[in-house]
Amino acid sequence: MEAPTLKTRLINFLENNRGLVVLIFCLPASFIFDLVLKTRHWFYHTFLSAPEDHDKRVKEIQRRVAEWNKQPQKERKLLCTARPNWLSLSTTFFRKDLCERIPIPLYDVLELNESNLSVKVEPMVTVGDITKYLIPKGYTLAVTLEIADATLGGLAFGTGMTTHSHKAGLYQETIISYDVVLADGSLINVRKDNEHSELFYALPWSHGSLCFLVALELRIIPVKPYVHMQYIPVSGQQNYCKIMQDLSGANDKDKKLPDFLEATLFNKHDAVVMIGNFAKKEEFPKLKINRMSRWYKPWFYKYVEKFLRLKARSTTNEDLKIKGEELIPLRDYLLRHNRSIFWVVEDMLPFGNDSLFRLFLGWLLPPKIAFLKWTTTPGVRELTFTKQVFQDIVLPLSKLEDQVNKSEELFDLYPLLVYPCRVYDRGPGKGQVPRPLPEYLCPGTDYAMYNDLGIYGVPGFVKRKEKYNPVYAMREMEKFTRDVKGFSFLYADIFMTEEEFNEMFDLTLYERVRKKYGAENAFPRLYDKVKPEVDVQAIGQKYAN
Repeated sequence: MEAPTLKTRLINFLENNRGLVVLIFCLPASFIFDLVLKTRHWFYHTFLSAPEDHDKRVKEIQRRVAEWNKQPQKERKLLCTARPNWLSLSTTFFRKDLCERIPIPLYDVLELNESNLSVKVEPMVTVGDITKYLIPKGYTLAVTLEIADATLGGLAFGTGMTTHSHKAGLYQETIISYDVVLADGSLINVRKDNEHSELFYALPWSHGSLCFLVALELRIIPVKPYVHMQYIPVSGQQNYCKIMQDLSGANDKDKKLPDFLEATLFNKHDAVVMIGNFAKKEEFPKLKINRMSRWYKPWFYKYVEKFLRLKARSTTNEDLKIKGEELIPLRDYLLRHNRSIFWVVEDMLPFGNDSLFRLFLGWLLPPKIAFLKWTTTPGVRELTFTKQVFQDIVLPLSKLEDQVNKSEELFDLYPLLVYPCRVYDRGPGKGQVPRPLPEYLCPGTDYAMYNDLGIYGVPGFVKRKEKYNPVYAMREMEKFTRDVKGFSFLYADIFMTEEEFNEMFDLTLYERVRKKYGAENAFPRLYDKVKPEVDVQAIGQKYAN
């Protein structure tokens, strides 16, 4: 038998001592890295922030695009933003070094319109920024992602959904207008009811492959300071599937819906369903306040898991046994998964939720996603690509039982996240999101109830050091998704061929808009923008042998 190579021994050491390595090296370095970024962010917003100079900054972007247009056509590189790959939340590393990179230094909130219930922002405003700005004023975005570093522009050209999406739909449904700079350098305002309506429907899920975003107007909703949370442990797969159908309004469009709805599945048969509603303290004077974002608090999903230990659990829609009830400050709730990055940090730091660790070192969490990407080498990229799963997949809620079964078969990984979400039928040729099948539509509506199935972490096969082919597993999951007319979030690695990608998404309008607005020879195509930079098929062949 051959002696293990130095590289093999190093990989084995890192796998077997991951928590120690993260604690000693990653967390301190990540903290310093984050401190530098926060200092830069503070400096900008204290000394350089100038919403009144928005037009001037946009004109500079237009000037750079105009300069690009003056280059001989054969010498032009495709356009992309100059934002480094490591600052994005995407798991992929698009080759920006092969493109003409245009700086988009747009970080300001531009206008709050309370009478119209909207806010206008520049694209680099983050979820953390907008929650700090809006919540003290009594508002929040209709769809607010749980990760503070996500940018509102990135979500606009990508997508997002949250626990309010069973009422509001996907993030794209909350966008009122876009201001964009086209490939010819012109600035246009894009709305669903003006001459650029086709572009309006094509921009979501375009991932910067059509134009540059320089501002967007988003719908906001009035809020109260707290979320009244109720925790419902449920036994039985069919039971939690039916309960989620009922509570989301999938069966009855006139049903009174909670403001927030989600489920965390801790195994195939046991889940905790969570219902949240905006509240004031005086409405529930006897309930405790759980300020869950503080560093010493248990990670949210670990806190939720304790409700499964209670013996009496719900088994029917009519018999919901509420086993926990409390008030959570609204911003704490909206960012409840931020410290543990859902449950990803546990695989990196197995003792991270230990009470002593949280008390003394919990302030170091979470490790900065930008730092993790910044320090990712090709070897580390292949390691994470093959031994971890990061996927958000949008599937019909009526197929939830099948989803869970397929995920367990292919990944054997829990917890699983379930967020119900409306997916509207906007008619033919209205964007990349496929139209729901007629049988999926909720009775008497123009939308179907889908759900985000969040699959994050290390598959059970990998933990047990059993044979596992990551490419086969993900391709089978993607095939299942296509078969039920679902679709994948494109921030995560995709394993589809271009033909399979075109089967999952409706690119009819997208291709027409690329020609109409001159993006064909100016911006990368969508598939090329989101496909992994690693050779998926070669990795699959390697693990098949």
